[in-house]
Amino acid sequence: MRAGAVSAAATLMMLMSSPAMALVRDDGDDPGQSLSVAQTLGLFVALPIVLFAVIAGLCLLPTLGKNKK
Repeated sequence: MRAGAVSAAATLMMLMSSPAMALVRDDGDDPGQSLSVAQTLGLFVALPIVLFAVIAGLCLLPTLGKNKK
């Protein structure tokens, strides 16, 4: 019961908070150019997969050289 009340209160507070301050620029705020869809997919999808594959390959490399008996 208590967990439900805390969850409901937290959800209600998140819904009631206003994101209006996000529309106001801060001093020194200088956003860059936006990314295209291809750049976004490459940066946030393809690059992590490639990095994972390279690191996994480097970790498996020492075991590939050993003879299995």
